[in-house]
Amino acid sequence: MALLNIFLGLLNIVQIILIAYLLFGTIYIFVFSTAALFRLKRKSPKKEFSHSFAVLIPGYKEDAVIIEAAREASDQNYPDDFFDVIIIADSFQPETISELKKIAVKVVEVSFDISTKSKALNKALDQFSEDAYDVALVLDADNIMEKNFLMKLNDAFNAGCFAVQGHRIAKNTNTHFALLDAISEEINNNIFRKGHRILGLSSSLIGSGMAFRFSYFKELMKNIKAIGGFDKEIELTMLRNGKKIEYLENALILDEKVQVSEVFVKQRRRWLSAQLHYSKYLPDAIYNLLKKGNIDFFDKSIQMVLPPRIILLGIIPLFTIISLFVNPLPITLIWVVVFLLLILSMLFAIPWKFYSFTTLSALTSLPKGFFLMIFSLLSTRGANKKFIHTQHTASNIQTKT
Repeated sequence: MALLNIFLGLLNIVQIILIAYLLFGTIYIFVFSTAALFRLKRKSPKKEFSHSFAVLIPGYKEDAVIIEAAREASDQNYPDDFFDVIIIADSFQPETISELKKIAVKVVEVSFDISTKSKALNKALDQFSEDAYDVALVLDADNIMEKNFLMKLNDAFNAGCFAVQGHRIAKNTNTHFALLDAISEEINNNIFRKGHRILGLSSSLIGSGMAFRFSYFKELMKNIKAIGGFDKEIELTMLRNGKKIEYLENALILDEKVQVSEVFVKQRRRWLSAQLHYSKYLPDAIYNLLKKGNIDFFDKSIQMVLPPRIILLGIIPLFTIISLFVNPLPITLIWVVVFLLLILSMLFAIPWKFYSFTTLSALTSLPKGFFLMIFSLLSTRGANKKFIHTQHTASNIQTKT
């Protein structure tokens, strides 16, 4: 009996720690999803000036989508003399290179023993002086900018912005996984970008559709050696140095969404590995918070230790139901509160356009996504030490949402 009491006591301690961790993660997303319900004020340009843009598009074996991306990127409502589209071609087919050279873009051919986005960008940046352009814009090989994207970025930099993240939306919602991925992207936009800016914190970067002062970006990238999650390393470095990142909700860029479970696992494994890897910044972030009052850096480091959202959506409802049968009322009420906060967070963060029967049908794939996420979490060891590439294929599939 004594051993049983000890076991039950330890079980309660584990449960309390788990509740505290999940409650913290839930309150965090609840605060910022609630903030995102309010309107994000735009900064007014302080001057009229046409910035010169280097539109950098690194791609590894992206022959299937790069031609369309190059053509679309060249077709902007912005003076042609003030932007260059620079395709960084890693391991492309000769015929693809030949086709690209027929388009009004610059092509930088690169090759590495171990390919990474940061290596490709640095190789291209080495070919330009610090004053070659005013702004560097980074895209993925499958991204399609809206026609006024550069014009909106130009207004933002005229308003004094130093770094800007555009509003990335889904190019395709043709499968359940693609639709869920599209919804997840918008939830992230509201929580980690819009909600953060409304409360005065920096927007999170995504890895594409992000723009920086060119000279600063060129210098910054020299120290970015990340194999996976290079955008997180850029963001943490910038925030540690006190730089602010803006979010342009009205500057849209289309991005291909995951269509099948195999790609979902590879992508999430890469993301989770990067998150775990950069959680090492937390002690430094606490020090900078206490010594310098650097809230942005601390907040970003906190994000690195938050439980993934799909894990919250899987574990919290399950444990709440179990608690109804095994726990005393006070603990059960805590689980219920955590569950309700989670549901409200999701409802606040999901745009109205996704409230449909199609989304309801796609939710049937959530349990599969949860177990795939668990699998990805268990297989993250060493993933940040090697290049994990997810091929893009849906360049001509337009969103139905």
